[in-house]
Amino acid sequence: MASHDAPPSPLPPPATGRKVTVLTIDGGGIRGLIPGTILAFLESKLQELDGPGARLADYFDYIAGTSTGGLITAMLAAPNKDKRPLFAAEEINTFYLENGPHIFPQRGNFTNTLLELKGPKYDGKFLHSKIQSLLGATKLHETLTNVVIPTFDIKNLQPTIFSTFDAQTLPLKDALLSDVCIATSAAPTYLPAHFFQTRDDTGKTRDFNLIDGGVSANNPTMVTMSQISRKMIVDKQEFFPGGPMDYDKFLVISIGTGSAKNAEMYTAKEAAGWGILSWLHSKDGYTPIVDMFSYSSAALVDYNVSILFQALRSEKNYLRIQDDSLNGTAATVDVATKENMEELIRIGERMLAKMVSRVDMETGKPVPVPEEGTNADALTRFAHQLSKERKARISSQPRGISAL
Repeated sequence: MASHDAPPSPLPPPATGRKVTVLTIDGGGIRGLIPGTILAFLESKLQELDGPGARLADYFDYIAGTSTGGLITAMLAAPNKDKRPLFAAEEINTFYLENGPHIFPQRGNFTNTLLELKGPKYDGKFLHSKIQSLLGATKLHETLTNVVIPTFDIKNLQPTIFSTFDAQTLPLKDALLSDVCIATSAAPTYLPAHFFQTRDDTGKTRDFNLIDGGVSANNPTMVTMSQISRKMIVDKQEFFPGGPMDYDKFLVISIGTGSAKNAEMYTAKEAAGWGILSWLHSKDGYTPIVDMFSYSSAALVDYNVSILFQALRSEKNYLRIQDDSLNGTAATVDVATKENMEELIRIGERMLAKMVSRVDMETGKPVPVPEEGTNADALTRFAHQLSKERKARISSQPRGISAL
């Protein structure tokens, strides 16, 4: 990790009537290299405006991530010894390139199939120790900006959402950030479920039996918007003159990890003959049932959020960057070969060069919006808005408004 410059002043909370800034990152295993590439570009644009010490956590009120996106969230929002972000965005891909082959060690297909019959494909020991060594004793309430990280509790059969807000108000939700990251990354069939326990000052405990948050919210954007609205209601804030649904007051960037949705990999004729093993492991190394859950979850969220912003005439305040045309090993979550990781970075670069797209309200499919240029152009515009918002908050500190 590179040494960071002297810290700029902390991001003040948004004043009444101003913007709430949100960054969300999908799950996707080793495909975290894709958002890593895109986020490095965004942070570089902020640094051009405000200096080399600028970090994403200085500009976003909320950073949210699921699975590998949750790990990236922690990298961006966890404090180092100088109370600055643990990672610069440009260091995310270095982390994946160096550690990916150890998190997902490549073996022969026959060996993998035998292991998967007995347990998860990977034991998670390297990933767990790496996360624990990076995050140490850091707890959720200590993040430099608000975070939202979804998981799923398999004992209670319900989503469990970890957030800075909950950590500050519910002591038994103030877990170690390392435990939350291990839990949100525990993808079924790939990595083991994670158990941990929290304890409050009175000695009361709470058990968590968790797996990957992608089971319920692979794209955490909607969950994050709900958390913001809930916090405003609980705090009795009148931040939005138009009420919690005033989406003109949000600036939201949602980064996908790519999918093979357009590859049309499966057919009903083929799946009609599948048994348990085929749903869990296809001949090409995919995990159909996991793919379908994560793809449908992310796409449905994008559709709903996009429709909301469009219906309220705030569509330019929401940017979704995603590519549904992945195929081959690039579409898997665990092929951490040098060749595939380099291809994922190239995919991220190609996504930056792609035209901005937006969900069509009639068909539900993303369509290009040529007048808005490329995703890189859109991120550059967002960088200017984020910088302007930050400077406006610093120049006129809000009065009587608690931090979102």
